[in-house]
Amino acid sequence: MASLFLKTPGPSQSLPKTHKTHFVLPQNLPLSWRSKYRAGPAAARIRCGLIEPDGGKLVELIVEEPQRDLKRRQALSLPQIKLSKIDIQWVHVLSEGWASPLKGFMRESEFLQTLHFNSLRLGDGSVVNMSVPIVLAIDDSNKNNIGDSSSVALVDDKDNPIAILNDIEIYKHNKEERTARTWGTTAPGLPYAEQAITHAGNWLIGGDLEVIEPIKYHDGLDRFRLSPAELRDEFTRRNADAVFAFQLRNPVHNGHALLMTDTRRRLLEMGYKNPVLLLHPLGGYTKADDVPLEWRMKQHEMVLEDGVLDPETTVVSIFPSPMHYAGPTEVQWHAKARINAGANFYIVGRDPAGMGHPLEKRDLYDADHGKKVLSMAPGLERLNILPFKVAAYDKTQNGMAFFDPSRPQDFLFISGTKMRALAKNKENPPDGFMCPGGWKVLVDYYDSLTPSENGRVPEPVPV
Repeated sequence: MASLFLKTPGPSQSLPKTHKTHFVLPQNLPLSWRSKYRAGPAAARIRCGLIEPDGGKLVELIVEEPQRDLKRRQALSLPQIKLSKIDIQWVHVLSEGWASPLKGFMRESEFLQTLHFNSLRLGDGSVVNMSVPIVLAIDDSNKNNIGDSSSVALVDDKDNPIAILNDIEIYKHNKEERTARTWGTTAPGLPYAEQAITHAGNWLIGGDLEVIEPIKYHDGLDRFRLSPAELRDEFTRRNADAVFAFQLRNPVHNGHALLMTDTRRRLLEMGYKNPVLLLHPLGGYTKADDVPLEWRMKQHEMVLEDGVLDPETTVVSIFPSPMHYAGPTEVQWHAKARINAGANFYIVGRDPAGMGHPLEKRDLYDADHGKKVLSMAPGLERLNILPFKVAAYDKTQNGMAFFDPSRPQDFLFISGTKMRALAKNKENPPDGFMCPGGWKVLVDYYDSLTPSENGRVPEPVPV
């Protein structure tokens, strides 16, 4: 499996051509971008090679190995805060520099800037994007236990020290404001809010992190959790002169592949010699009805084995962030984090990071707002946003294609709900919707949710 995801460049393989693709100039791009596209490929190119991390330097917060025993002993002498599973995922995100230049859980000034401006102003006056609060909640008991201490130990559910938080600041956790600003609603039933905010403590604690050792999950997938530094090394090893990232939390169907392969074609036309795809499935918390990471990674393996994507020009790695389902607010975080991993192009499609309204039968966000927000978000000016029209199943081509509004009768829209229903019932989608190997993995996943002795199928749980 690993050899498929990180393959040494060699002679190119011929891939099956199941459909024709075309690049669509998005109508919502800023005038400056539209003029670059009209001016031709040379004008459209912004920069070649790896983009600099936000703040100019990748933040890495993991303690050097010779100092780790000393830090463990120090942690034992400090007040302790027990971390949830989601808290540990955020420690992972911070420790590797995905949120650079952030050096720990947010203090109040950073929290407020994030909530109200979706950005942070640095000491030199420059602005970097930061749209999602990365904070640690504590309760009254924790706060009283900390007392006057300027540092605290962060421990797992077995009291093993994970990190030390230094120069701490404790401030009020206004849950309603946080929820309203992040999701644009306070409606009950928001998955992440239910898991990490509603029942959390009434205080937030920020400070500088020292993470005692790299975060590992021991689930057989740690080898795919490449840090931003490791990804940059891999892109450099492959001599990539452009990196285009695709964020997803679902199995890859041929519509996704259409976006990715057409992006590479377009970048080659723009003059790049070796654009490399970062296929970057989200690996943190997801809601219960999403396909678990283990099964998604199996499905992504089959996408490469079946030749839908070229393993020579694709790096598949796991993005450790939890999922908020916060639409246009969260998609900025997804894009910003990929800058720190070295990506200078970011693909965005319909309703990125969206979800259905928790109370009403409609989408929570406008399907086009995510790509519109990305094109003008503060701090993302260096990242080239590539919005596309929606892909759908073209019955005249027996494959996925960009939707053509002049002949809507020729297209079939297969939603995630429909896809899951087909897989659960062991029915096949139309030929050309997903590679056969990838579809089998999806069917096998739903088949694994076998009825228990009482005849009921176990409910999936958030992961």
